[in-house]
Amino acid sequence: MRLFVRIVELKSFSRAAEKLELPRGSATQIIKQLEARLGVKLLLRTTRQVRTTVDGELYYARCAAILTEIDEVEAAFSQAARQPQGRIRINMSSSLCRHILIPALPGFCDRYPDIVLDIGVQDKQIDLISEGVDCVLRIGELRDSALVARPLARLEQLTCASAAYLARYGTPVRLDELAQHRTVDYISASSGRSIPLEFTLEGSIEYRSLPASVAVNNGDAYVAACEADFGIIQLPTYHVRTQLEAGTLVEILPDHRPPPLPLHVLYPQNRHLSQRVRIFVDWLGELFAKGV
Repeated sequence: MRLFVRIVELKSFSRAAEKLELPRGSATQIIKQLEARLGVKLLLRTTRQVRTTVDGELYYARCAAILTEIDEVEAAFSQAARQPQGRIRINMSSSLCRHILIPALPGFCDRYPDIVLDIGVQDKQIDLISEGVDCVLRIGELRDSALVARPLARLEQLTCASAAYLARYGTPVRLDELAQHRTVDYISASSGRSIPLEFTLEGSIEYRSLPASVAVNNGDAYVAACEADFGIIQLPTYHVRTQLEAGTLVEILPDHRPPPLPLHVLYPQNRHLSQRVRIFVDWLGELFAKGV
């Protein structure tokens, strides 16, 4: 059952065998024996992909539920229940990792010294199942998904530019003055499209697209381009708090701030959520409840 579930999730016999420390040939033989015993075809396999049959999809859902119950029962009687241990694979944007998670991690590691965090950093969204990731942190509105989403915070945003840029081009105090300004284009890593600037005005959202000489698809590069005097940007406040305090970046149009961005932690619905992952997700809830 465990082998079958991992093959479905990873879409690969070889990767599933590697995760379970089995020879690849043994994995193939085990699935053949399983299909023979059940009397149904569970997987359709080509040189490029592995996918479930209709029976295989139903069998996967039941197996995932059964394995979850088994793991929960065993965990209740194991040392791991009293002292959580093991590896957690997580994924998040570079800005969240650098400015929020890493500074707070010493407290988590002091509390749970036997948990190892394997942190993947990238702004592009990933497939948790195929990548073998336990949970991800995502900023922004969520698409329809089979993932479980737990809200963590609403991140305040602001509009800013470098002090040098504003000294050269002037500081806009009204939205209609933006026509004389430039921006740093932020390109969505998931859609490949430029994201326009957003401003709140009398309870509604106004969009502005300004000319740009530089386009980026990464949060740190976005801030760096702003610091290099390429124009106006919008982003969560936490990302530029240090620069704002130092005066190298300056908030503009504070009465028309962009709307807050929702932050969620997501994890697969049908995969067993181990005790250590539950602990980490709860810790994230505590962390963001304090404000960022």
